[in-house]
Amino acid sequence: MAEIKNYTINFGPQHPSAHGVLRLVLELDGEVVERADPHIGLLHRGTEKLAETRTWVQSVPYMDRLDYVSMMCNEHAYCMAIEKLLGIEVPIRGQYIRVMFDEVTRILNHLLNIGTHALDIGAMTMVLYTFREREDLMDAYEAVSGARLHAAYYRPGGVYRDLPDRMPQYEVSKFKNADTVKSLNENRQGSLLDFLEDFCNRFPRYVDEYETLLTDNRIWKQRTVGIGVVTPEQALAWGFTGPMLRGSGVLWDLRKKQPYEVYDQVDFDVPIGKTGDCYDRYLCRIEEMRQSNRIIKQCIEWLRKNPGPVITDNYKVAPPPREKMKSNMEELIHHFKLFTEGIHVPNGEVYAGVEHPKGEFGVYAISDGANKPYRIKLRAPGFAHLSAMDEMTRGHMIADVVAIIGTMDVVFGEIDR
Repeated sequence: MAEIKNYTINFGPQHPSAHGVLRLVLELDGEVVERADPHIGLLHRGTEKLAETRTWVQSVPYMDRLDYVSMMCNEHAYCMAIEKLLGIEVPIRGQYIRVMFDEVTRILNHLLNIGTHALDIGAMTMVLYTFREREDLMDAYEAVSGARLHAAYYRPGGVYRDLPDRMPQYEVSKFKNADTVKSLNENRQGSLLDFLEDFCNRFPRYVDEYETLLTDNRIWKQRTVGIGVVTPEQALAWGFTGPMLRGSGVLWDLRKKQPYEVYDQVDFDVPIGKTGDCYDRYLCRIEEMRQSNRIIKQCIEWLRKNPGPVITDNYKVAPPPREKMKSNMEELIHHFKLFTEGIHVPNGEVYAGVEHPKGEFGVYAISDGANKPYRIKLRAPGFAHLSAMDEMTRGHMIADVVAIIGTMDVVFGEIDR
């Protein structure tokens, strides 16, 4: 009898299910995975090192490019770290806007994850459904920041500007006739808050559609139930956070356990799983989208009733209003100093973490009193999740590797940084 030997294959980085530039070296016994070795670094852009050569504010757009599916949540952690060092308070309206956009971002992230996870496993329709809803939320991003993806909307001390009173409208072109434009502009007649409220009223019905397609689907359950099981003890030992931890039945959510901004003022539930498999993590994300929808509705209601400033009035941190800057010498100097030198952040070190859609995203910053960070270290949730790849895939088939990568919800910008 010939001796059967294991053989090694590369899974990725050109694989469509590798979700970026993941190179997995799989050691296989037939189709069974004996060992999985993740190789990272193919996207490394040196974000943490670049931050040392930029002013504190100039590094905000770099945060968007880390996890490029959860842009504003990355900015949030970074701005919170700066605010802790400066010891400044964000105006309450600015806090509500931040919480609202954090939850918009959570829905954006989970829509992409569920759509592409289903696509990896073979359900083509899901990604078309989820991208339809992502378009609406991307329009909300664009309305406040001018960018659909890399928003750079949060600033130390608040947010860049208040919410717009009107939504951008579609116009008749050779691609869209008058009737099409009329139907597209139907829910864009009011302010951004009206647009988001309309979305929130429609969204639960869309989530029901996703569940109709997937939750009791026999093939989906065969591919996810009992796959990539993680016990609560393992999840904690491996440094899991977010849906990867809660899917194993551990009730840990920074929005509840260590509330920041106004999360203690809004009402929502934290879903947890029972068995810690791919299916439970999927169900957690579905329910998280429903809860995010609840939070956004509460924020809309509060923001309608309470006008006010959205960024600090400390002109050493945030620029003065343009009309003041153009009519007053002192404000002009503040404006000039702020945009040439940047903020001078006091000596100290700080850690700020947020409940990012993928888990705990943290920023550890050291300041030496200059206008640039002395050191920035980013705590990316995907990095900890990917490092458990070997333990999670061992004994599974090659096809299950794809399901496990999908359930981890990895984005390589934050893993490689």
